[in-house]
Amino acid sequence: MEFAIRKTLPKLGIEIVDLDGATCCPDPIYFKSKDKLNWLSVAARNLTLAEGLGLEIFTNCSGCTATLSETYHLLAEDPALKAKVNERLKRIGREYKGTSRVRHIVTILRDVVGYDAVRDSVVRPLEGLRVAIHYGCHLLKPSRIMEVDDPNDPDVMENLVVALGGTPVRHRNWYLCCGKACQAEGVPLKMLHDLFSTINEEKADILCVICPTCYSQFDYGQLKVSKEFGGEFNTPPIYYFQLLAFAQGVPYSQLGFERQRFKPDILLKYEASQSPAGAEVG
Repeated sequence: MEFAIRKTLPKLGIEIVDLDGATCCPDPIYFKSKDKLNWLSVAARNLTLAEGLGLEIFTNCSGCTATLSETYHLLAEDPALKAKVNERLKRIGREYKGTSRVRHIVTILRDVVGYDAVRDSVVRPLEGLRVAIHYGCHLLKPSRIMEVDDPNDPDVMENLVVALGGTPVRHRNWYLCCGKACQAEGVPLKMLHDLFSTINEEKADILCVICPTCYSQFDYGQLKVSKEFGGEFNTPPIYYFQLLAFAQGVPYSQLGFERQRFKPDILLKYEASQSPAGAEVG
């Protein structure tokens, strides 16, 4: 995923500045539930690294965006809480000021790059590719904090798929959680079954995601769903920037698909039938 991002964003005019010294975001579920003040302090420390460079910060993970965005909002709204966090940061010579905004990477494409520029970067149009989309929980909600899209009727991912020449399909259970964080036995598999049953109904070729956790859940989770419920569940998940890199001409063999349980081999027909000028050689 990181390789795909590093291959695609520079072609779209975005310079990536690595945040030296950054740690885990941290995790927006378990760590936050156990000790919220420590959770806020670790997140605020990461944000001070961007503040020191005078830059906004973007992440390629919905959970990371959720943690950093919530920290930004909570500390802006509660001066007393911000003071507590800064008391902790003072021990390591840092102070959180709240000057660096947080962006999820899809908003960089929509708001900074623009759909037209994404479309113009494509040298291998994915015409005819039916792409189911999974937004995931943390990307859209709470909308006041995430500020990504309408949580009840989002379209940013659909528009980004259209920019590649693909055909987005919205299955009936598009809004469901991937179930990764649910600890109740049996519930995650039931959620996955409900989700992939409607993906199968739409005869989607691939499932496009923007969250690494959802990606891993869907790749191996489908095997468990097939075993538990019967039937065939084998829609390959793809992180959006892998798909973007492929459409921009990066060879299939360089994008890590061989590591997946369910491989998006349907993309090979596009590579075989199209030899676009400017495509990269593997």
